[in-house]
Amino acid sequence: MIIGQFVTSFFASSGFAVIFNAPKRSLFQCGMVGMLGWSVYIICIDQNIDAVVATLAASILVAVLSQLYAKLQKMPIIIFNVAGIIPLVPGGLAYDAMRQFVENDYSLAIQLAAKALLISGAIALGLVFSEIINQIIRRIRWKKLKEV
Repeated sequence: MIIGQFVTSFFASSGFAVIFNAPKRSLFQCGMVGMLGWSVYIICIDQNIDAVVATLAASILVAVLSQLYAKLQKMPIIIFNVAGIIPLVPGGLAYDAMRQFVENDYSLAIQLAAKALLISGAIALGLVFSEIINQIIRRIRWKKLKEV
């Protein structure tokens, strides 16, 4: 079951990379970023960690891997970030929230919408947090190089 999720998330990320016109030589890496991010999410969920925290952990990994692949492939980081984050986007949850609004079940709709909003925020926070850590590491390295 979990292998199927890994394969599906790999092809979903690679497929979105194709849709976004990513270079052909980056498709495998885009798929790997998405698959590894989804793997962290699934493992966290299996360990009964909240979906928002699991998404935050997965998006941090996606951002770190995206930075790594961007440096190795000499490509913009956005190519890997966008494709890699696709499996984590709470589209189904947002759809369910809207459906509940239409069906006049407002209490459930608000709960679902709030969870979708929190998960979306966790994705953004994970991407930003990773970039902040990267900038701090660069500054520390730059200061050490200046001292030498």
